[in-house]
Amino acid sequence: MTESHRTVNTVSGTVHGTVMQADTIVMAAGIGVPRQIRGPRRAFVNRESELARLEAVLGRLDDVRPAVVAFTGLGGVGKTELIAQFAARSAARFPGGQLYADLAAHRRLDGVDLGEVLGGFLRGFGLPFVPEAPAERAAAFRSVTAAGRGVLVFLDNVEHAGEVRALLPATGLLVAAGRRRLPGLALDGAEVMRLDPLSTGAGSELVRGWLGPDRGTDAELARLVELCGGLPLALNAVGFRLLDREELRVSQLLAELTDKEHGLSSLSNEEGAVGDVLDAVHRRLPEHTRQFYRLLGVNPGPVVSAELAEAVGVPRVADGLADLRSAHLLDDVAEEGPERRYRAHDLVRLHAAGVVHEFPGRLELLARIVAYYRGRAALADRAIGDRFRLQERGEGTALPGFGSGTDALEWLQSERANLLGAVRAAAEQRWHGEVWRLCESLWPLYHGRKHYGDWVESHLLGIEAARSDERPDAVIRMRNQLGRAYYERAQYPLAAEQLAAATALLPEVDDSRLAGVLWETDGLLCLADGRSQRAVELFTLARRANEGDPHGVVVQSYNLAQALVAAGRAEEALAVLRDATALAGQEEDAPMLMRLPLVEALAERALNRPEAAVGAAERSAGRARELGQPKKEEAARALLVELADDLGDPALADRNRTRLRELRGH
Repeated sequence: MTESHRTVNTVSGTVHGTVMQADTIVMAAGIGVPRQIRGPRRAFVNRESELARLEAVLGRLDDVRPAVVAFTGLGGVGKTELIAQFAARSAARFPGGQLYADLAAHRRLDGVDLGEVLGGFLRGFGLPFVPEAPAERAAAFRSVTAAGRGVLVFLDNVEHAGEVRALLPATGLLVAAGRRRLPGLALDGAEVMRLDPLSTGAGSELVRGWLGPDRGTDAELARLVELCGGLPLALNAVGFRLLDREELRVSQLLAELTDKEHGLSSLSNEEGAVGDVLDAVHRRLPEHTRQFYRLLGVNPGPVVSAELAEAVGVPRVADGLADLRSAHLLDDVAEEGPERRYRAHDLVRLHAAGVVHEFPGRLELLARIVAYYRGRAALADRAIGDRFRLQERGEGTALPGFGSGTDALEWLQSERANLLGAVRAAAEQRWHGEVWRLCESLWPLYHGRKHYGDWVESHLLGIEAARSDERPDAVIRMRNQLGRAYYERAQYPLAAEQLAAATALLPEVDDSRLAGVLWETDGLLCLADGRSQRAVELFTLARRANEGDPHGVVVQSYNLAQALVAAGRAEEALAVLRDATALAGQEEDAPMLMRLPLVEALAERALNRPEAAVGAAERSAGRARELGQPKKEEAARALLVELADDLGDPALADRNRTRLRELRGH
C-alpha cells in the first residue's frame, strides 16, 4: 500500500536534519570501461581526409581540457559510420572508454534531458550510485573523466551548442554530429567539419567493391550514385538489393529507382534520394520482412527488439531481422541492456512511417505494441517489489517474466524512451486505461532512476486518462505519484497541490489504502518543512491503513520512527523500530532490515549514546554492502564518520572515510 518497494536494490539518502528518507535504486559497485559506440562496418571509402583531421586532433589532446569536433551533414551521409571507424582505430587513446548518446531519444518539448544523458554515461561506467541532481551528475562525470581517464564521447543528433557544452568530459574528445551548423562551438574553439555526400568516383568504388566488375558499367554506377544522392545510407540499401539477387543488374535497379508510379517516399526533397531508394528496396522485401519494417513505422519509440516483434505477431522474426540488418536498415544498439535491441536510422523510421500510414492494420498493430509495453512494465513492477497496485494481478502474464528485480529495472531503463512513447501514443488514441495503468507500473523506474521530465509528462497524461476512464481511484494514484516527483525536486507547493486534489476524491473510493499512500506523501512533505509532529500523526495513520500488509507496516513504521526522532521523541522511535525490526525479520524483508538500523543510529545519537549509534550504523552499512546497495552504505558510512568525531576515534573515522572514497569512485 505504500509507494515504496520490497526490492533487492533500493536505497537512498535525502537528509532532513537528523532524518533520512530512502529509496533510490542504484547500480552495483565498480568503475568500468564503457564501449557504447557501435562497431564499424567493413565497407568504407573516401573518408580518409576526415579521419586524418580527427587523428590530428588526437595529437593535440592534453590532461587539462577536452577537445571538441563537430560534424554536420545531411541525414544518411555517414556521420555515425565515420565516428564508428574512428572509435575502432583510436580505442587505445581513450583509456576511460567510449560513450554514446542519441540526443533525439532524450529530446523533450523543453529541450534535451541533459541530466538523464549524464546519468546514462555514469551508469555506463558502472558507478556505485548515480546522484539525483543534474549538477551532482555533472560533477561526478567530470571526476570519472579526469586526467588519465580521458574518454571519447559521441553525441548524435545535436541541434544546439549548449547541448554539447553541458556534456563535456573533463579530458578526452567529444564529437558532435548533427544536420544543422553549430557556429557557437566554433567560437568555443571546436573544430567544425562538414561531411559531404560521396563523390561519384567514391560511391562507384564502394558499389563496385560489392558487385565485382560484370554487373554494371561505369556510367550505370555513376547514375546509381547520383540517384542515391551520394548518401551511404541509400547506397547500403541498394547494395542489399543487388547482393540479394545475383541476377539483378544495375540497369534493372536503375529502372526501379526511377519508377515514380510506385514511389512511397515520405521524406523531404532534401533527402528524397534516400526515400526513392527505400521505396525500391521495400517493394522487393519478402512479406515477413515488410511486416517487421511496418513495426519500425508504428513503434512509438526509437528501438525495437525480437521480443517485441514476436509479441505483436510479426512472423519469421529472425529472418526479418537478418534482412533489415543486412540492408543496414537496422543497427545493433551498443548500449548495455538485458536483451539485444536495434535502432533504425531516423530517415528509415520516417520512411517506414510513410509506408504504414495508409496500412489498414496500423492502429491494431499500435494497440498490440502498447499492450506489450504495458504488460511487460506491469511484470517488471511486480518483480521489483511488493506494493499496493490498482491493476489486476494477471496483467502481462502471457509475456516473458524477469529473473530478478535488478533484471526488471534494467529492462525498464533500457526501454525508457519506448515506454514514454507508448504513454504518448495511447493518450493520443484516447486509450485511457492503457495510459494510467502504464504510468502506475513506471513508478519503480521513475522513483528509482529519477527521470523527472518523463515522470511529470507521463503522469499529467495519466491524470487526464484516469479522469476520462471515470476511475477516481486511478486519479488519486496518478496525482500521488506525480506529487512524489514534485516532492523529490523540492517543489513542495506543487506537490501539496496534487495531494490536495487527490485527497478531495477520497470520498468517492472505498479502499482505505489509497488514503494511506496520501498520508505517507503528506508526512514526507511535513518532514521536509519541519512540521515533525504533524508528520508523526500522518505516518501513524498511514501505518494503521497498512494493517494486513506486513511490508507496508514496516515501511510506515520506518517513516514514523524518523518523524519521532525529528520531533525529539527518540525513545519512542526506538520502540517503534524494535517492533518493525521483529516484523521485518519474520517476513525476511532484507532491504528493510538494512534501512531500519540507520534510523536507530540517528535515535541513539539523539539520546547521546554514540557507542550504540555506532553499532546500529555499522549493522546498516554491513547489510548494505552484503545487498550491493552502495548509496545506502554511503549514508551509513558518512554517519559513522560523524560519530567517530563525536567519540574522538580517528581509526573509526579513517576506516569509514576510506570506504567512502571507494564508494564515490575516487
